[in-house]
Amino acid sequence: MSGTTTNISIRMDTDLKARADALFSDLGMNMTTAFNIFVRQSLREGRIPFEISLHQPNEETVAAMLEAERIAKDPSVKGYADLDALLADLKK
Repeated sequence: MSGTTTNISIRMDTDLKARADALFSDLGMNMTTAFNIFVRQSLREGRIPFEISLHQPNEETVAAMLEAERIAKDPSVKGYADLDALLADLKK
């Protein structure tokens, strides 16, 4: 590496940037360091270093996810502290 640097400018949604700044700060780095890590890893692998896809859940999966969320938030749904308690109830 030559040791010289250059500036780049990236347009990004304000909320997205704030969330990314917070995450990278928690990881002990700033946006510049995170971006450099991304670029270096891309160069090492010769590709984007993660999968980019349009894989989206089908309607049945989305419905199941929404139902699970509803159940998790419903205080009237009985919960279990351990598997033995759940299995005991299932045997009734």
